[in-house]
Amino acid sequence: MKTYIFLSFAVALCLTACERRGLPTAYADYPIQPVSLTRVQLTDAFWLPRIQTLREKTLGYAFDKCDTEGRFENFQTVARVLQGEPGLTRGAMPFDDTDVYKTIEGAACSLVSVPDADLEAYVDSIIALVALGQESDGYLTTWRSIDPMHPPADWVSPGERWTDLGMSHELYNSGHLFEAASAHFLATGKRNFLDIALRNADLLVRVFGDTTRNEVPGHEIVETGLIKLYRITGKEDYLRLARKFLDLRGDATRRRLRGPYSQDHLPVTQQEEVTGHAVRALYLYAGMTDIAALYSDSAYRSSVHRLWENMTHKKMYLTGGLGARHQGEAFGANYELPNLTAYAETCASIGSVYWGERMFRIYGEATYYDVIERTLYNALLAGISLEGTEFFYPNPLEADAWYAFNQGKKTRQPWFDCSCCPTNLIRFLPSLPSLIYATQGDTVYVNLFVSAKAEIPLGRRCVDITQETDYPWDGKVNFRVSTRGNAGGLTLRIRIPAWAVNEDSPGSLYTSRPVGKVESYALWVNGERVEGKRQNGYVEISGRFTGDDRIELNLPMQVHCIEAHPGVEADRGLLALSYGPLVYCAEETDNRGHFDAISLDPNDTYTVEKRPDLLNGVSVIRNGSATFIPYYAWSNRGEGKMKVWFPRRTSPTVGDRR
Repeated sequence: MKTYIFLSFAVALCLTACERRGLPTAYADYPIQPVSLTRVQLTDAFWLPRIQTLREKTLGYAFDKCDTEGRFENFQTVARVLQGEPGLTRGAMPFDDTDVYKTIEGAACSLVSVPDADLEAYVDSIIALVALGQESDGYLTTWRSIDPMHPPADWVSPGERWTDLGMSHELYNSGHLFEAASAHFLATGKRNFLDIALRNADLLVRVFGDTTRNEVPGHEIVETGLIKLYRITGKEDYLRLARKFLDLRGDATRRRLRGPYSQDHLPVTQQEEVTGHAVRALYLYAGMTDIAALYSDSAYRSSVHRLWENMTHKKMYLTGGLGARHQGEAFGANYELPNLTAYAETCASIGSVYWGERMFRIYGEATYYDVIERTLYNALLAGISLEGTEFFYPNPLEADAWYAFNQGKKTRQPWFDCSCCPTNLIRFLPSLPSLIYATQGDTVYVNLFVSAKAEIPLGRRCVDITQETDYPWDGKVNFRVSTRGNAGGLTLRIRIPAWAVNEDSPGSLYTSRPVGKVESYALWVNGERVEGKRQNGYVEISGRFTGDDRIELNLPMQVHCIEAHPGVEADRGLLALSYGPLVYCAEETDNRGHFDAISLDPNDTYTVEKRPDLLNGVSVIRNGSATFIPYYAWSNRGEGKMKVWFPRRTSPTVGDRR
């Protein structure tokens, strides 16, 4: 039975009011706007079961962990401290509050998908707990309210508020509070969580806004959170403070800098290389892109463009993973992409999608969604088990059954002392339907191939799009496009993935060629074959719409052999496999007795076989005696060896690369 995403009438009214408010006329905005989660009904056989598992199992699991690990108790302890009682307990990390916020955010998005009175009431009870931990002036970071002179981690300095913004995570906590409260308000129309966030934001404005206090957060995200509150309230102080935090970064004339680890070595408009802690960096770049759009700031726009190019051309794993080093959870040097010791934190993959989606909305080019798609189906999805209750923190591209890469374990873990990745997945995955479509004037962009029904407002008319597909296992995508109101002027831009036209990845970091005869994509409109010319990664259909139209896209699903840029030392002499958007790997459990002998030749025969009985249903690739599974599904059967890259047996290059 299919479960459909739908929205209550009251919430729809709330969202419509927010949409009408818009931005103050003094500011610009992104030229391309996303189609809201509230307007998309997911029916997809690949993504819907995963979101259902998250809603039915992972959400409750995470709330239980927040309870047993003391996250909830921290807020109650603050209430006791404020009443003059001693603070007896506190969480293990300065950022523990954010686990609660992110889980609430995931629950809020799930309530949009499937209204649930019991879940909504439970979330309200947790919000009431959060309110207990807020001080009268709006301050909200439980560990410092409980016992500021004894931080919960030895790398945090003791003292009163704001004494160690580099590591205290006070503003990081605020950022996730703002993001979660915004999502909860837009999902439910309730102000209980939003009002907590606004009191905290107003405090930040008083302390850091139009003042001589020039410190900045160590771990970024408060910037995008403030901007979300600005979009809801129209209060420009929030937007100005977000920009102040960004403008001050790297400015040695007004503050002591913290260096590349915190992206604080140069002013943000002068930075050209993604560096330091990867998750911090990606949240920073997302905030910078917001400022580039809202202020029409050419310096910010140039900077995020340079940074995106550096990341995707020289520092991104084949899976979309980001961050080469365990030390500092950081980006490495250009082309530093080790496989066994890759960090590729799940949170970094999520941050990459948030940033990439913003870059698309500025530039309107499909290359950003090529990266987003690769990340979604590989590095990001690998972060959560098929059962929804075990997780990866790092996501390596090789495992040797000896190196304990996952925070001390060699396989997935049910939780972490720092549980940022599980709760980040919880807040992200239910929002995935909002990535499928976007609009600009009379144009609708189709960016992801996901079975869904969408009602897309375009001016005074509405476009209904039904998408049906078995992607990523099959490249056939069927659309039905209906218009209510005037159909004239409608343009549909459908992304043709780079892998479907055998394009190299950005900067030729990875070169991919199909095995066997090269096939092409094909497009039909109302049964008539059309030559869809691909521009900026899209084929454009316009002037053909009658009000009830059928479009069929056929993407060539072929096994591809992939080689890395020669600069990537770890991958020299090696090949990898992909099929559609999926990167494949081999696990020891499928290849016992010959795992270490697996090698690849682009001239071999590769077959694709559907296995509905394996790993909740996958297509495997076979090459001789070797079996390969989608990378996202590895480590769901216990510990064992795994590889993405394998020795190349013959050709020095893949296919006709040169």
